[in-house]
Amino acid sequence: MMAASDDLRLLLPRCRLQQLARDWLAEDAPWLDFAGWAASSGGQGLQEAVLLCKSSGVLAGCPFFQAVCEEAGCSVDWLCNEGAWLQPVTRVATVQGRVNDLLLAERAALNVLSRVSGVATMAREVCAQARGAGWTGQVAGTRKTTPGFRLPEKYGLLVGGAGAHRYGMSDLIMLKDNHIWAMGGIRKALPAVSALAGRTLKVEVECRSVEEAMEAAEAGADIIMLDNFTPELLHQAASSVKAAFPAVVVEASGGISPHNLLQFLGPHVDVVSMGCLTQGPPSIDFSLKLAQGLKSSAQRAPATVTDHQ
Repeated sequence: MMAASDDLRLLLPRCRLQQLARDWLAEDAPWLDFAGWAASSGGQGLQEAVLLCKSSGVLAGCPFFQAVCEEAGCSVDWLCNEGAWLQPVTRVATVQGRVNDLLLAERAALNVLSRVSGVATMAREVCAQARGAGWTGQVAGTRKTTPGFRLPEKYGLLVGGAGAHRYGMSDLIMLKDNHIWAMGGIRKALPAVSALAGRTLKVEVECRSVEEAMEAAEAGADIIMLDNFTPELLHQAASSVKAAFPAVVVEASGGISPHNLLQFLGPHVDVVSMGCLTQGPPSIDFSLKLAQGLKSSAQRAPATVTDHQ
């Protein structure tokens, strides 16, 4: 798990943030913004909006939120730190800009913040389970991500304390069942791939039995993925692999959820990868409200709002 003092925002290239922000805004506002024009026709100048968190969870995705706001011509002043656990109702940030710019940025910025915070929240909860059980391995995500949204979701995993696993096909060579079948088996697949990749890329092999796992380890695989094993068979296979090949990393995957995670943790399992961390988490509820609107609402129905520094 990353230390609280680590600034994960530095992982994100500014140019990539800007490009994502432009794409999201272009998707949401490809043409004329009639409602934004009408809202700002009074020439009100700069306005302030308040970002509120209305449900419990981890704050994650601040760089993406800020990139969208800045691309729309707005500025953000954060009141809470990335990775903080939020309770409803918390003032998270203030955003300044022209009314039409605030309204343009609102939905795209909230979408990414809500989604990434949901990923980080589930990741933190699952990692806490694993640590509480005394397990010293790593919980990781998978490539089961939303198309076009992989970078934010992988970032959310890191904020939540989980491993990102591989970002794409070039980060780690993974031979899954279809690769192996197409290449005529593990013993034929490994030498061909290893010769092309050289010594700089690790090779992982998806295995469906202890026999395949031992065959892959003998052929030179760096990581053995034990896929869709029952907990009992998983631990037996992991023990056999580690006894013969102590340096090989053993990964458990397939059918693992927050409800059954503890059954898959063991002394011979190094990594547990979970697609549900990016496919299943509910979004965290955020809203962006004009300050003048909040004042009017407070006068009609007072509500408690927490400020977190």
